[in-house]
Amino acid sequence: MSEQTSVTVDRVIDAPVDTVFDVLSNPQRHQKLDGSGFIRGVEHADRIQKVGDVFTMNMDGPHMGGEYKTDNHVTGYAKDKLLAWQTAPAGTEPPGWEWVWELESQGPDATLVRHTYDWSKVTDKDLLQQVKFPLVSADQLEDTLARLAAETTG
Repeated sequence: MSEQTSVTVDRVIDAPVDTVFDVLSNPQRHQKLDGSGFIRGVEHADRIQKVGDVFTMNMDGPHMGGEYKTDNHVTGYAKDKLLAWQTAPAGTEPPGWEWVWELESQGPDATLVRHTYDWSKVTDKDLLQQVKFPLVSADQLEDTLARLAAETTG
């Protein structure tokens, strides 16, 4: 088993930081951004506004035997700087993997976006055997950043 516990990709996007944050903080837009192809739509979601918010997504993937729902518990929030959430099968507590978005303004029309998929907090050994981390590859995360760039630069 690999000792790797996270994957991080980054890209400068030609859009102001507040525009990028606006897209990322709206779960209604996540399906268009998803480079993994797992997100099928929103079950319940308001704009992310603080740590503790929860949004629910409809998903589909062979690792879960087909269609399923996730509750996404917001763990990090700093307007125009940070969004993070831990994902769990709907109705359960997060088992420890987290999606982190870090934004750094590079001037009025550019933002450095760092996207991390981190499973270092997963401690359930059965789960670690069942789910072959990383479930989402660096290439899929890069695709997500490309989709984000397309969504924010029009």
